[in-house]
Amino acid sequence: MSIMRDNINLGPGDLRKQIEKGFVFSAGVFNGISAIIAQRSGFRSTYLSGSGVAGSMGLPDLSVTTLKEVADEVDRITSVTTAPLIVDVDTGFGETLNVTRTVRIMERAGASAIHIEDQVLPKKCGHLQGKRLIETGDMISKIRAAVDARKNPDFVIIARTDARSVNGLDDAIERANAYFEAGSDVVFTEALETMDEFKTFARKARGPLMANMTEFGRSPLFSAAELKEAGYRMVIFPLTAFRAFMKTAQTVYDDLYKHGTQRDFMDKIMSRESFYDLIGYDDYEREDKELAGRKRSSQ
Repeated sequence: MSIMRDNINLGPGDLRKQIEKGFVFSAGVFNGISAIIAQRSGFRSTYLSGSGVAGSMGLPDLSVTTLKEVADEVDRITSVTTAPLIVDVDTGFGETLNVTRTVRIMERAGASAIHIEDQVLPKKCGHLQGKRLIETGDMISKIRAAVDARKNPDFVIIARTDARSVNGLDDAIERANAYFEAGSDVVFTEALETMDEFKTFARKARGPLMANMTEFGRSPLFSAAELKEAGYRMVIFPLTAFRAFMKTAQTVYDDLYKHGTQRDFMDKIMSRESFYDLIGYDDYEREDKELAGRKRSSQ
């Protein structure tokens, strides 16, 4: 409701239009309020990381969250924002048949896109050691299942390859082109290590690519403008706000415990008025009064 009153009327099909027309710059979000803030800041698409969902639950990014837990978070986010949401579904929550169900559930929850990766279950964070890959043919089967499962043709299927840090850049590019041929709309190139690698991938790929600018990983932190110039169509900043939130919360809790009061860091706290504005408090109050008035008039 808070975003709806700003007349920012985007929708599931808008993401595909953004990809086709130019460049998609997505902010990572981790719940409803963070998604509202991201859209208020101007982002026309947002991204829900599997690591962010797990981390919000106090869990590691090791395939320990369930399809329902991720879908519930998607529903909460898309219920209060209109910016297209890209969702990390890890390996699709299982084998090929599971991917079919995952796509259908994510569409119903309001996602505009999902990305599936070519790791073996249980998967690992894409920037850590010890990853294992499924066969290219098995990933192709998953992509085809995802494409066949979507009801809305504007729902975007993104295939992620982790091959760069396992088998090298050449295998990653070969896999990416096989994934495009299988029907993937975009390929997510995980854990590239230099700008030359990003440029080489973009030059040799047969479709649009998505870059991941996560902090403390294998990839240098390039700007959205630099990646666009390198030939990429999409970039995500998946955990920037989440990590900043955790760092800020840690400082606030430490200070509060130490001093027993928040008086000395009130400048770090969002005002009640600003919070109410974000969530559209007045809109809910107004609607409540209107409903109460209708009830009285009908009696």
